[in-house]
Amino acid sequence: MTSSGDGLFRQGEPVWVMEEGGSQRAANYLGESETTAWFGGKVAVMVVYEDTRAAAAVDADRVIPRER
Repeated sequence: MTSSGDGLFRQGEPVWVMEEGGSQRAANYLGESETTAWFGGKVAVMVVYEDTRAAAAVDADRVIPRER
């Protein structure tokens, strides 16, 4: 996982993960997935969902900023 200052979000920043059907799920951003750098393809980011405290890798295009 990488988390440089020029990433999509700051580490720990609150975000929404867009789910199928248009619903949003609250999460906190951890950083970009290293597999993106190694294997190419879609950019994936790591998040921790607030409701379950489970970490997940999701497509970056499904993540939007959330106000605290």
